[in-house]
Amino acid sequence: MVDEPSAYSWSSYSINALGIKSDLQTHHPEYLALGKTKGERLNNYRELFKAHIKTELLTEIRENINKGLALGNKRFTTQIENLTKRRVTAKKAGRPKKDNQIKDNAQDNQLILL
Repeated sequence: MVDEPSAYSWSSYSINALGIKSDLQTHHPEYLALGKTKGERLNNYRELFKAHIKTELLTEIRENINKGLALGNKRFTTQIENLTKRRVTAKKAGRPKKDNQIKDNAQDNQLILL
Protein backbone atom coordinates (compact mmCIF):
# COMPACT_ATOMS: atom_id res chain seq x y z
CA MET A 1 0.00 0.00 0.00
CA VAL A 2 2.55 2.60 1.20
CA ASP A 3 6.09 2.41 2.56
CA GLU A 4 5.42 4.69 5.53
CA PRO A 5 2.15 4.95 7.50
CA SER A 6 2.31 8.76 7.30
CA ALA A 7 2.17 8.51 3.49
CA TYR A 8 -1.36 7.07 3.60
CA SER A 9 -3.79 9.98 3.54
CA TRP A 10 -6.53 8.19 5.52
CA SER A 11 -4.21 7.05 8.32
CA SER A 12 -4.25 8.67 11.77
CA TYR A 13 -0.52 7.98 12.06
CA SER A 14 0.47 11.58 11.25
CA ILE A 15 -1.75 12.81 14.07
CA ASN A 16 -0.84 10.16 16.66
CA ALA A 17 2.87 9.75 15.86
CA LEU A 18 3.95 13.08 14.42
CA GLY A 19 1.62 15.47 16.26
CA ILE A 20 0.00 17.00 13.19
CA LYS A 21 -3.14 18.88 14.25
CA SER A 22 -6.53 17.75 12.93
CA ASP A 23 -10.11 18.52 13.87
CA LEU A 24 -11.17 15.19 12.38
CA GLN A 25 -9.86 13.04 15.23
CA THR A 26 -10.40 12.82 18.96
CA HIS A 27 -7.78 10.86 20.90
CA HIS A 28 -9.19 7.66 22.39
CA PRO A 29 -8.37 6.44 25.94
CA GLU A 30 -5.88 3.83 24.67
CA TYR A 31 -3.85 6.53 22.95
CA LEU A 32 -3.97 8.85 25.94
CA ALA A 33 -2.71 5.99 28.16
CA LEU A 34 0.52 5.83 26.10
CA GLY A 35 2.05 8.66 28.16
CA LYS A 36 1.47 11.55 30.52
CA THR A 37 2.69 14.17 28.08
CA LYS A 38 2.08 14.74 24.39
CA GLY A 39 5.76 14.01 23.68
CA GLU A 40 5.61 10.66 25.52
CA ARG A 41 2.46 9.66 23.66
CA LEU A 42 3.93 10.58 20.26
CA ASN A 43 7.15 8.66 20.97
CA ASN A 44 5.38 5.59 22.40
CA TYR A 45 2.96 5.52 19.46
CA ARG A 46 5.88 5.55 16.99
CA GLU A 47 7.49 2.69 18.91
CA LEU A 48 4.40 0.56 18.24
CA PHE A 49 5.20 0.65 14.52
CA LYS A 50 8.90 -0.23 14.64
CA ALA A 51 8.39 -3.98 14.63
CA HIS A 52 7.79 -5.58 11.25
CA ILE A 53 5.37 -8.46 10.80
CA LYS A 54 6.64 -11.41 8.76
CA THR A 55 4.91 -11.84 5.41
CA GLU A 56 3.60 -15.32 6.32
CA LEU A 57 1.93 -14.06 9.52
CA LEU A 58 0.49 -11.02 7.75
CA THR A 59 -0.98 -13.31 5.06
CA GLU A 60 -2.50 -15.56 7.74
CA ILE A 61 -3.99 -12.54 9.55
CA ARG A 62 -5.51 -11.20 6.32
CA GLU A 63 -6.96 -14.59 5.33
CA ASN A 64 -8.55 -15.09 8.75
CA ILE A 65 -10.00 -11.56 8.75
CA ASN A 66 -11.48 -12.09 5.29
CA LYS A 67 -13.06 -15.37 6.44
CA GLY A 68 -14.25 -13.97 9.78
CA LEU A 69 -12.12 -16.46 11.72
CA ALA A 70 -10.09 -16.10 14.92
CA LEU A 71 -6.33 -16.48 14.86
CA GLY A 72 -4.66 -18.05 17.86
CA ASN A 73 -3.89 -21.29 19.64
CA LYS A 74 -6.48 -23.99 20.39
CA ARG A 75 -7.18 -22.68 23.90
CA PHE A 76 -7.83 -19.16 22.60
CA THR A 77 -10.07 -20.22 19.71
CA THR A 78 -12.06 -22.53 22.00
CA GLN A 79 -12.65 -19.62 24.40
CA ILE A 80 -13.80 -17.39 21.54
CA GLU A 81 -16.15 -20.10 20.24
CA ASN A 82 -17.62 -20.54 23.73
CA LEU A 83 -18.11 -16.80 24.15
CA THR A 84 -19.60 -16.15 20.71
CA LYS A 85 -21.48 -19.46 20.35
CA ARG A 86 -20.19 -19.80 16.79
CA ARG A 87 -17.35 -21.55 14.97
CA VAL A 88 -14.31 -19.29 14.56
CA THR A 89 -11.85 -21.80 13.08
CA ALA A 90 -11.70 -23.22 9.56
CA LYS A 91 -13.28 -26.56 8.89
CA LYS A 92 -11.11 -29.35 7.53
CA ALA A 93 -10.82 -29.03 3.75
CA GLY A 94 -12.64 -31.54 1.57
CA ARG A 95 -15.85 -33.47 1.69
CA PRO A 96 -16.82 -34.84 5.11
CA LYS A 97 -16.45 -38.59 5.53
CA LYS A 98 -19.59 -40.60 6.04
CA ASP A 99 -19.93 -42.82 9.09
CA ASN A 100 -21.83 -45.45 7.10
CA GLN A 101 -20.25 -48.80 6.33
CA ILE A 102 -19.45 -49.63 2.72
CA LYS A 103 -20.50 -53.06 1.58
CA ASP A 104 -19.44 -54.66 -1.68
CA ASN A 105 -22.36 -56.06 -3.63
CA ALA A 106 -20.80 -58.88 -5.65
CA GLN A 107 -23.91 -59.43 -7.84
CA ASP A 108 -23.66 -56.23 -9.85
CA ASN A 109 -20.19 -54.98 -8.75
CA GLN A 110 -21.70 -51.81 -7.23
CA LEU A 111 -20.81 -50.29 -3.93
CA ILE A 112 -23.83 -49.70 -1.75
CA LEU A 113 -23.81 -47.28 1.17
CA LEU A 114 -25.83 -48.55 4.13
